Amino acid sequence: MPQLSAPVLANDSVRLEPLRPDHAAGLREAAAGAAAGIAYARVPEPDEVEAFVAETLERAATGLLAPFAQIDVATGRALGQTCYLTPRWWPGSDRLLGVEIGGTWLAPAARGTAVNSAAKLLLLDHAFEVWGVSRVDLKTDARNALSRAGIVAIGARFEGVLRGWQPSAAPGEEGHPRDTAMHSITAEEWPDAKARLRTRLAAKLG
Repeated sequence: MPQLSAPVLANDSVRLEPLRPDHAAGLREAAAGAAAGIAYARVPEPDEVEAFVAETLERAATGLLAPFAQIDVATGRALGQTCYLTPRWWPGSDRLLGVEIGGTWLAPAARGTAVNSAAKLLLLDHAFEVWGVSRVDLKTDARNALSRAGIVAIGARFEGVLRGWQPSAAPGEEGHPRDTAMHSITAEEWPDAKARLRTRLAAKLG
């Protein structure tokens, strides 16, 4: 089976570095307070970061996940994590048909800044313009109205709710399924979505 992997991706705001064990120290600082108020996703506490990174790298070794540490270009500080995951390949080929962007969390100070828009622009641009995918999936817990609004804001289209689609990541819901709100951007939609995302990024940069 082909292996999902990606290089360093960077722009003026954020650098996405393929996750390494030595990112754990910086991510431990970024994780301080990051889980507060996050009801429907798994965000590690600072004392969980080393195990979280090790677990993520074990999943990456299967070739089904390509995780990144999000790094502030100006300061070199780690801001959080994001991933490519759930790749779908053309039959008998190492060419990607589609991929998901997810597993994203940020330090509290980075939320609402240009970082998320800048990172999504890098990930989407690489997926569509380097890998040549047909679509990118972006999904979240169906109850997470804030995340759903943010996904739509970057140009993704809501496709529906998949009932009992995957294990819940909400604290206290281990072993239970969740309903998942599915969104996507297709290759045909990407030029318009890219322009929209650039405008959004420019507004956040002021």
